[in-house]
Amino acid sequence: MPPLPVARFENDLPEIIRLLRRLVEQESPTTEKSAVDALGELIAGEMRALGAEVQQYPQTEAGDHWLGDWGEGTGGLLLLAHMDTVYSLGTLEAMPWREEAGFLYGPGVLDMKAGIAIALTAIRHLRASGRMPTTRISLLCTSDEETGSHTSRALIESLAAGRSLVLCLEPALPDGSLKTWRKGTLDFRLEARGVSAHAGADPDRGVNAIAEMAHQIPLILKQAAPGLGTTLNPGVIRGGTRTNVIPERCTLLVDGRAKTVAEGERLIRSLKALKPILPGAELKVEAAWNRPPMERTPQIVTSYEKAKALAASLGLSLGEGGTGGASDANFVAPLGVPVLDGLGGVGEGPHSPGERVLARSLAERTALLAALLTEG
Repeated sequence: MPPLPVARFENDLPEIIRLLRRLVEQESPTTEKSAVDALGELIAGEMRALGAEVQQYPQTEAGDHWLGDWGEGTGGLLLLAHMDTVYSLGTLEAMPWREEAGFLYGPGVLDMKAGIAIALTAIRHLRASGRMPTTRISLLCTSDEETGSHTSRALIESLAAGRSLVLCLEPALPDGSLKTWRKGTLDFRLEARGVSAHAGADPDRGVNAIAEMAHQIPLILKQAAPGLGTTLNPGVIRGGTRTNVIPERCTLLVDGRAKTVAEGERLIRSLKALKPILPGAELKVEAAWNRPPMERTPQIVTSYEKAKALAASLGLSLGEGGTGGASDANFVAPLGVPVLDGLGGVGEGPHSPGERVLARSLAERTALLAALLTEG
């Protein structure tokens, strides 16, 4: 049976946009549990209306997570989406929903409420056309992706294990390509300790912790390998109390990005091997993976080629690429489960006042997702 044509979803575009507007105008910053929970209740209602068995995963430190299930049995497909955004409550006043020159604007419209609208619409059309698979399809909507998925990671991993395919509804690359790899992220915390003293009366008795950290920063940056996609960014530094006091302590937070586990582990070893430069100074380095890399595995390549062929049957061209940004798909790839990312809307400016999604992309991406759900 051929997939549902793009034209079907183009005819339904006003309804897709209406749903997306409802999602956008329910503001949902990660840090505001009540706001994220209100959006979760809205989405849960939409899933129930589509015949899903809905399960709520209550949280105390974040918004609740929600799972909608269609079909029965083990395995099947899992759709990943997050409800939270980076925008504070009240952002709608300065950044209201609007439609302009073929684009839709608003906080979270691209990252990633468009993905949720696409998923719900694809399922609605499959049910209406009698094409809903009998195998299990699950839609997981989480509440804390933008702050690291600390309360949702274990749930994501447990639900992804054993699936035939996981589809992440994060935005596409700007040209509409899927993301077949993502860098992993690492968190480094360095603490330099010196000796406090009066900067004017007893400068020789002090050891300046800020100066020690200043020596360390070039050594840290030397560990980057741009040719391999490995980057390091000293992003936050704190130290000192007053200008006339030699600082006893200085801390530095560094963001690391690596395309492979091997490169990330090299960074960890390299930074942990750093030694203090100034006599009398001490240096402590803490390192941890925040998200493992989503490496371009053979399983992912096979899944992408299938998606590319399905897109071609719809008259769409579908490329692939990667990004230094991480998503919840990073948790899936290390499980050995095939995952495709970037199945959400096509647009630009996520996390910015100019965030927008191309309206016509909603129909195209919904058609593609519907095809993947029936053929994946």
